[in-house]
Amino acid sequence: MSSGRPPIHESPTAQLVHPDGRVALADSAVVDDPRFANADLRPVPMDRRTWSTYNYLALWVGMAHCIPSWTLASGLVALGMDWKQAVLTIAVANVVVLVPMLLTGHAGTKYGIPFPVFARASFGLRGANLPALVRAAVACAWFGVQTWIGGEGIFLLAGKLFGSGWQNASTIAGTAWTQWLAFFVFWLIEVAVITRGMETLRKFENWAAPLVIAGALALLGFMAAKAGGFGPLLDQPSALGWGSGFWKVFFPALMGMIGFWSTLSLNISDFTRFGGSQRAQLRGQAMGLPTTMTLFAVLSVLVTSGSQAVYGEPVWDPIALAAKMSNVVGALFALLIVMIATLSVNIAANVVSPAYDLSNLMPRLISFRTGALITGVVGVVIMPWKLVANPHVYIFTWLGFVGGLLGTVAGILIADYWFIRRTELHLDELYRPGGRYWYTGGWNLSAVLAFAVGGLLAIGGSYSTLDAQGVKQGPFPTGGLIPFLKPLADYGWAVGLASSFLLYAALNLHRRRAPQD
Repeated sequence: MSSGRPPIHESPTAQLVHPDGRVALADSAVVDDPRFANADLRPVPMDRRTWSTYNYLALWVGMAHCIPSWTLASGLVALGMDWKQAVLTIAVANVVVLVPMLLTGHAGTKYGIPFPVFARASFGLRGANLPALVRAAVACAWFGVQTWIGGEGIFLLAGKLFGSGWQNASTIAGTAWTQWLAFFVFWLIEVAVITRGMETLRKFENWAAPLVIAGALALLGFMAAKAGGFGPLLDQPSALGWGSGFWKVFFPALMGMIGFWSTLSLNISDFTRFGGSQRAQLRGQAMGLPTTMTLFAVLSVLVTSGSQAVYGEPVWDPIALAAKMSNVVGALFALLIVMIATLSVNIAANVVSPAYDLSNLMPRLISFRTGALITGVVGVVIMPWKLVANPHVYIFTWLGFVGGLLGTVAGILIADYWFIRRTELHLDELYRPGGRYWYTGGWNLSAVLAFAVGGLLAIGGSYSTLDAQGVKQGPFPTGGLIPFLKPLADYGWAVGLASSFLLYAALNLHRRRAPQD
């Protein structure tokens, strides 16, 4: 009896196209070259593609509710915006970054492949290691910093329980040994979760997401009750107004907010490869990212406003805010929520990607689990406590400079997948040397050229500013690394994405598929 659904059919490239458009390897396809394939890099079998709309919604709730997200609005207010302008900037930025997120995520759901395998279509089987390692470098830095923050939460939580002896313990390298212990305990918790695989991560995000929301709302209620309102912050006028002064700050700030999640716009296919349908990942991400980030920005402003009324000064750091609470039960609850939120975002955003990226580098030797462990080690070796202590080095040298290349990679991926190939890939050849994605010795030189030119335009003008005392804030020349490119520096992500997209599309126009192909 016919089910009324179109039959699954096998394409000439040894792949099965299912009725909903998702693609899997045919039984006859063999992708076992250990240089380019292992169990973690191969396409996810159809019966394991089970993530629903809620799973993606929970993923984004878990990732968005972290301390850096909480403090985004504070940075914008410090630039002179009022709370409405800060929330508007964050909302617009996350709607913008959602677009490349959905475009690159489509390939993960359709083919069941992670980011480094997806990048092979445009960069080549070997060339894909270039964008993968750039992405991994940024993730390792973020992992280390977030782990240090999570360890700080445990340190303060234990201090509430064990008293001043815990916090005033003898020091090692200038830091209490108890804080070092807390850092490594948090590190072990993260490693224990991620090495159990993506299914464990999915389950963790499912219960962590609503708990974090409940915790943030509880913190808001607590501060409102203590303050008798939300304090004067909401009534403060914008120092910039809504004229030219605002727009001069708005666009560079917008690029900074976009850059916050530009990392995931590359490797979102690491998660969407488990999608039960395109609709699930599209709806889950669209409902999860912009709404959650905007809500969290509003909550952070309101809670901080309450802290100003209660403590006489605004406290933007939720860990510091929790530590100020005299109510031990309330403080313990707040710190517990902060730790869960930090754990949630760090594992999903900063371990999954480098685990796959490092596995792609040497599939024979590095599995997803091994890659996750290497990420954990690198996150300690980079000494995140020093990065946190010197934000100018961290933001400008590490995240600003290296992160500026991420838009360039996104432009190439989108141009290749949507404009050149019209979403059609030959799945088995993504794992086979000598096929259509081998290019020149495994490298697509046009992608490398587009990456180099786009990256130069995106970060070539990087510059440092001067503080009120005339001291340079950051490692770059105040006139820019390449002075005539300095005007582009504040728009690095957009410049990199647009320029690499156009150049790659022009260089590969002869490869563009006809609609009927």
